[in-house]
Amino acid sequence: MSGVRVLTLGCRLNTYESETMRKAAETAGLNNAILVNTCAVTADAVRQARQTIRRARRDNPHARIVVSGCAAQTEPETFARMDEVDAVIGNEAKGQAATYRKLPDFGVSESEKIRVNDIMSVRETAPQMIEAVEGHARAFVQVQNGCDHRCTFCIIPYGRGNSRSVPMGAVVSQIEKLVDNGYQEAVITGVDATSYGADLPGSPTLGTLAATILKQVPGLRRLRLSSIDSIEVDNALLDLIANEPRFMPHLHLSLQHGDDLILKRMKRRHGRGDAIRFCRQVRDLRPGFAFGADLIAGFPTETEEMFARSLDIIDECGLAFLHVFPYSPREGTPAARMPQLDRGQIRQRAARLRQRGEQAYDDHLEAMVRAGGIHSVLVEFSGMARTENFTPVLAPGVPRGQMALVRLDGRNGDHLTGNMVADTMDGYQTTDRALG
Repeated sequence: MSGVRVLTLGCRLNTYESETMRKAAETAGLNNAILVNTCAVTADAVRQARQTIRRARRDNPHARIVVSGCAAQTEPETFARMDEVDAVIGNEAKGQAATYRKLPDFGVSESEKIRVNDIMSVRETAPQMIEAVEGHARAFVQVQNGCDHRCTFCIIPYGRGNSRSVPMGAVVSQIEKLVDNGYQEAVITGVDATSYGADLPGSPTLGTLAATILKQVPGLRRLRLSSIDSIEVDNALLDLIANEPRFMPHLHLSLQHGDDLILKRMKRRHGRGDAIRFCRQVRDLRPGFAFGADLIAGFPTETEEMFARSLDIIDECGLAFLHVFPYSPREGTPAARMPQLDRGQIRQRAARLRQRGEQAYDDHLEAMVRAGGIHSVLVEFSGMARTENFTPVLAPGVPRGQMALVRLDGRNGDHLTGNMVADTMDGYQTTDRALG
C-alpha cells in the first residue's frame, strides 16, 4: 500500500479525531502506514483492537502500524508487546504532525515504541480544523474532550484526561468550513459534551454553543448532538429543542442503568426519576422526539430485581435506539473491585436487554408509519437516509450527502419507506413535530 490509512474503532469522537490523525500524518510525510485509533470502553473493545492490528499486519506485511486512541493511552504496554506494532502514541499527540515526524525506527524495543504522555497533565484542547470526514455524509465536530467525573466502571477519563473545551469561535469556524465543503449536517461530539464550557471564560454552556452555531452558520441545515448526560442539560438547549427546527429531534442519553442503587454504585449523577422526567419534558416541548441510550447489563451486585428496572426504563423513557454493553471489569476502576456477577449471567441479561430494545425500536418504526407525513432526510449511503429523529429510511436515487423530502408510507424490515416529494428542501415544511 501507499499513503496513510486510518482504522477507527469506538465512538464518534474517534471518527472525527481519525481525520485529524490522517491530516497530521500526511502533513508529516508519513507513507505506507496504517494508523489504528483504538477504543477502551470495554475489555472487548481492547480485544477487537488487537484483532484489528493483527489483521492489518497480515494484509499489509510491509506497512508501518501506529497505534493510538484510548486503549493505547491506558495500556500502551499491551500494544507495544505486539510484534505487529511499530509505535504507540498517546491521545494528546495523535493529532500533531510533529508526532509522526519523530516516530521510532522499525525493530526497536518495546519501551522505545511508546510515545505516551501523562494525559492528566493536559489542560487545553486545541481546535483541529478538518475539511471532510472520509466516508461520512454527516460531519462530526469535536467541541470538548476529557471528563471530570469518575464513574466507577469507566476507564475513559484515564484515556482522555480532565474536561477541556474548544472555544466557541473555533467551533463555528470549523463548521463554516465544513458547510462550505458541502456538508449539510454537523454532529457535535465530545467525551462529556454537556460539560462544555465550564473551563472557558464566561462559562458558556452546550446550549449556548449550539444556539451560536445555528445563528452564525445559516447555511447549516441540521445540527445534531451525540451522547449527552441529561442531568447537565441547560435551559438554552431546552429552548432550542422547543423552538429551533434546524436542531434535530434526537438525543442519545448516557443512561447506563434503570435502578437507583446501581446508579449510585456507578457514581452517576442522575437517578431513575431524573431520566424519566427529562424524556417527558423534552417530548412535551417537541412531540415525536426520539431517544437512544447506553445501558450496561450485569454491573457488580446487580440483582434480578435491579435488572428488571433497566428493562422497564426502556418503556418509561420511550427509548427507540439502544446500545447495550455487557459489563466487563476494567483494571484500575473501583467497580472492578466490587463483587462480580457470573459472565454467563451477564451475557444472558445483555441479550434480554437487546431483545427488549429490538421491540422498542419496532414500536418506534410502527409509530412513525402510523403518523406518516413528510420528512427531510439526509442520505448516508446506498439509498439509506436518516429522518430528523435519526430513523433510517430508504431513499433510492438521491446522492450521498444530499437532502430530500420523503412522504412516509410504510417500512421494509428495519427501515422506513416512502415516496420522494422533492429532491430539495426549498419551500417545504416537514412534519417531525407530528410524530407519535
